[in-house]
Amino acid sequence: MNATYGFNAVLTARPGMSDQLVELLLTGLDEGSPGSSEHCLVYLVSRSASDPAVVHVTEGWTSEEDHHRAFAGEAAQAIVARTGELLAGEPSYTDYVPVGGRAAF
Repeated sequence: MNATYGFNAVLTARPGMSDQLVELLLTGLDEGSPGSSEHCLVYLVSRSASDPAVVHVTEGWTSEEDHHRAFAGEAAQAIVARTGELLAGEPSYTDYVPVGGRAAF
């Protein structure tokens, strides 16, 4: 399968909440969560090297529709709802179209 839809989110944690934010986002890989979907080909949670309160989530999906379907699910909505209390402000989002690369972790 190839990724035809990509997504990146940049989130800034409230002071002292960055570890909890990272832990919560990594639950997106748990069974039944969006990152465990066969349609999710990349799910990467990273911290900024210069500001550990800034967290990036990069995703690659088989299609935009598969992404939206997964995030409409109960597990994804629970993660999104819990994320809000950990954030210092509004996250920024960027959609993109993957053209090549590699994801091996």
